[in-house]
Amino acid sequence: MYFKVINQSNNTLLFSKAQKKIRFFSKFCGLMFRKEIDKENALIFYNAKAVHTFFMRFPIDVIFLDKNMCVLRICQGLKSSRMVFCRGAFYAIECANGLTAVKEVQCGDVFAIPAGN
Repeated sequence: MYFKVINQSNNTLLFSKAQKKIRFFSKFCGLMFRKEIDKENALIFYNAKAVHTFFMRFPIDVIFLDKNMCVLRICQGLKSSRMVFCRGAFYAIECANGLTAVKEVQCGDVFAIPAGN
């Protein structure tokens, strides 16, 4: 199932095909072994204070958010075999490399997943 993610701070659509990853194995695998991620796609991880990029074939952007979906940290161009943490994070979003710059995502922005998605 896909969801839309909107940046309420600048009223822009960030992703039209975001997938929620809740179970351990789907969270562990994430984007591993994929060849790419489309600019409209993203993975949303719950209860995620850290993200790893082991066994990934391409760099990604990672957005960490708190429980209110407020952006705490943005990691751009995260290469393979890295691990990043964010204190106080509840959500982590993995997306295409460079997308956070193009969509002008900033710390303090508030995201939303509209009902009925």
